Amino acid sequence: MAGKVNDSVADRIFIGGGGEAYGDAQSLLLGYANRHGLIAGATGTGKTVTLQILAEGFSAAGVPVFLSDVKGDLAGLARAGSVDFKLHQAFSDRATTIGLTDYAYHACPVTFWDLFGEKGHPVRTTVAEMGPLLLSRLLDLTEAQEGIVNICFRVADEENMALFDLKDLQAMLVWAGENAKTLSLRYGNVSGASIGAIQRRLLVLENQGGAELFGEPALELADIIATDDAGQGRINILAADRLMQSPRLYATFLLWLLSELFETLPEVGDPDKPKLVFFFDEAHLLFDDAPKALVNKVEQVARLIRSKGVGVYFVTQNPADVPDDILGQLGNRVQHALRAFTARDQSDLRKAAQTYRDNPTFSTEQAIREVGVGEAVTSMLERKGVPGVVQRTLIRPPSTQLGPITDMQRAEIIAASPVKGKYETRIDRESAFEILALRAGHAARDAQQAGAEQVKDREFSSGRRYSPGGAAPKPRGDSFGEAMSKMVVKELTGTTGRRIVRGIFGTLFKGR
Repeated sequence: MAGKVNDSVADRIFIGGGGEAYGDAQSLLLGYANRHGLIAGATGTGKTVTLQILAEGFSAAGVPVFLSDVKGDLAGLARAGSVDFKLHQAFSDRATTIGLTDYAYHACPVTFWDLFGEKGHPVRTTVAEMGPLLLSRLLDLTEAQEGIVNICFRVADEENMALFDLKDLQAMLVWAGENAKTLSLRYGNVSGASIGAIQRRLLVLENQGGAELFGEPALELADIIATDDAGQGRINILAADRLMQSPRLYATFLLWLLSELFETLPEVGDPDKPKLVFFFDEAHLLFDDAPKALVNKVEQVARLIRSKGVGVYFVTQNPADVPDDILGQLGNRVQHALRAFTARDQSDLRKAAQTYRDNPTFSTEQAIREVGVGEAVTSMLERKGVPGVVQRTLIRPPSTQLGPITDMQRAEIIAASPVKGKYETRIDRESAFEILALRAGHAARDAQQAGAEQVKDREFSSGRRYSPGGAAPKPRGDSFGEAMSKMVVKELTGTTGRRIVRGIFGTLFKGR
């Protein structure tokens, strides 16, 4: 039997512990929680419950949390567990086994978010805040296509044209196509084929619902770094079940949010507890087929954001999903069971075991293979940031509801949210689309007036009588203004894009 454990110790979060076959109680020290972490394990081994009890612990300590709900299970954080739940007795028995003396059910303060505005408050950013690098990653552009996006950002910045939603970017691309010759002389080749390819990618993004991400009002970070009236950290839950149908959109959005935190928050050094903890579920989606430049940026952010007081916890099936340079920065680890059916699986298992500080009482590799559901191999940072000896651990039971909530319960929580009504109504301010359309209209009108004056002068010089009321002949050939007017109005008037997002990776609009 493990010794008694008080779940309310102020400087730590109790994770689990004992019993005769297990080691000492395991806790996550809040002072080292911003040094990042890893929750790994095969499907069905208990990763979601581990994420849930960590979110509960951070919230109780006054630390806000942001996480994505991929399967809908984590919405239960908003409701207290119940003695009527079928696992109530099992939870109570486990609490006794691990010496958790003050185990009780309670709810956490939760704010629901949803890119599509269906299961939570709409969450948006602007095209400018996302920046060209992340936007190019989202659209899976080639290097040449990414270069054109960078040109559009540069010109928009120089001309003071805001890029809020997708129709602003589409308008800039139309303009770039019409001025390709001039732009090519200054920035390098701007081909119509590349512009067309980008426009098609934007159309695909719109059809997937991704355009909902861009527009105003954009998300304010203060609304996720918040506590309730009792001082508990608010748990921000992003509905991701539908979002996961577009994995690249999911990964890019979370990376944007992480980068925005990095750019915006001030340096705080080593705080007594984090300002925010960010859980990146399905982390392999961030790195799958990612270009080296992007992986390097993620590694840089993970290394430096610690000093901003933000802890990042990657949740994935296999530690091998995370690049070594990033994996080496994850000091707090909960490793659920890994399956080793193939030679590659066995290699990954050995590699995972080698990243832990050995415990002489058991084989780490064997323990990772054998731990059951709700058990894990854990290692938490100790005083002075030293990795703790690896332990076999029974994960503590959650205090909130295990599993999803009803639509009615979700609606009630959304209606009582402190940000209710702030993001629901979209705002469409003057931006690149309107400015380019206005300029094109003026240019077309000026060209028409100039043509009329030329006709009048010719008639006057030839002795013909000019009638002000008569229709002036149109000049031959389209002027630049007319071409722009036709292109912009025809191509973009019917566009439905106007959506959300901001960023850190190369945006030229920071501080606007």
